[in-house]
Amino acid sequence: MPRGLNIGDEVAITATVRRRVTQDRVSVSIPSYGFPHSIVDRTSKVRKGQPVELIGNVTHIDGEWVTVNLGVPVTVTMDTLRLVTAYKPPTRKTPLVDKPT
Repeated sequence: MPRGLNIGDEVAITATVRRRVTQDRVSVSIPSYGFPHSIVDRTSKVRKGQPVELIGNVTHIDGEWVTVNLGVPVTVTMDTLRLVTAYKPPTRKTPLVDKPT
């Protein structure tokens, strides 16, 4: 359970393939998310029951619930997430304030 999650971190969710909806879309089941979700999958190699990793950015944290942007916002518990990369804010090369003249 990643306790050190912050907004902007890149996280991964392991979902399970439910079925193929169309030729290029697959329905997946996301743990602790009570709604159906489909993803684009142009390869025809995924099968029912196969785990798929979905990667997105954290947009909101509310206690143990975390909202991840997977193209659409998905709110899951913190237990289902795995930290991929932590957010590092951009650094400035020049100071924001002008030099005194």
